[in-house]
Amino acid sequence: MKAAVVTTFSEPPRFADFAEPVAGPGEEVVEVVASGLHPRVRSQASGSHYTSTDELPLVPGVDGVGRLADGSLVYFVLPDTAFGAMAERTVIDPRRSVPVPAGADPVLVASAMNPAMSSWIALRGRIAFEPGQSVLILGATGSAGRLAIQVARHLGAASIVAAGRGASRLAELSALGATATVDLAAAPDDVAAALSATAAEVDVVLDYLWGEPAQNAIMPLITGRADRSRLLQWIQIGAVAGPEIILPSAVLRQANVQFLGSGQGSASARGILEQLPSLVAELVRGTFTVDALATPLADVARAWTEPLARSTQRVVLVP
Repeated sequence: MKAAVVTTFSEPPRFADFAEPVAGPGEEVVEVVASGLHPRVRSQASGSHYTSTDELPLVPGVDGVGRLADGSLVYFVLPDTAFGAMAERTVIDPRRSVPVPAGADPVLVASAMNPAMSSWIALRGRIAFEPGQSVLILGATGSAGRLAIQVARHLGAASIVAAGRGASRLAELSALGATATVDLAAAPDDVAAALSATAAEVDVVLDYLWGEPAQNAIMPLITGRADRSRLLQWIQIGAVAGPEIILPSAVLRQANVQFLGSGQGSASARGILEQLPSLVAELVRGTFTVDALATPLADVARAWTEPLARSTQRVVLVP
């Protein structure tokens, strides 16, 4: 069969022949209908993700929409494996899949589930988020950040501060539900002032950036709070801006702030899967705006490296 194949971590996958998948006990071979090219998949293919085993060759792809033998569609999540979703067929554990309703657009589901899942699980599974609470999103101009705005709004957030780079991209976010924006490309003192003025009273931070932006945001948020004993929950989801920060001990002593992660390991596979049917339902219902770009699997090398026409686009590979 044909698949996207990684033979070296220094180059994009190539469209090539790969061994047919063989189902083991409790597994099932599915025909892949669509698989999203997420940042998580790029890190898998480069060997840089924290779950990487350095096994080569590998077929990337951590999730997708597949067709079962009876013709029905499912959204599936794969374990850490060298036999991923970017192939004509793959092997799934049915327990790690959820039905996709008849008539649903598999490209839309494949494009949105992974990025939307990050905030959906963070707010519904990692903490007890309540309607009326407020949220700051660091990295709001990316695909996952844009969906996080919509997820927070759908779950009843009273205010949503969207922090990201680029005035034009930030200007688009109010239509998605952002009540205020902060341009992280501004001078550091201006960013600190803006965060202190607009986001110091938030209840939750959804952090897709980490690194310097997160490090620089912590003190303005802490020192700007009227009541520092009121809980601030900081959920670390991604590390686009860097894997480490310097965290002064004074931050933990002078404010009631809780840092926690949301990702593989911090959220159990069972806990993640329990949240997925409701997310699929909302996507199919049209609750969230998604900019999906279907691309033939045969064009994987081009899709991997070619700039997108719009920064909001999410590439989905279709065998």
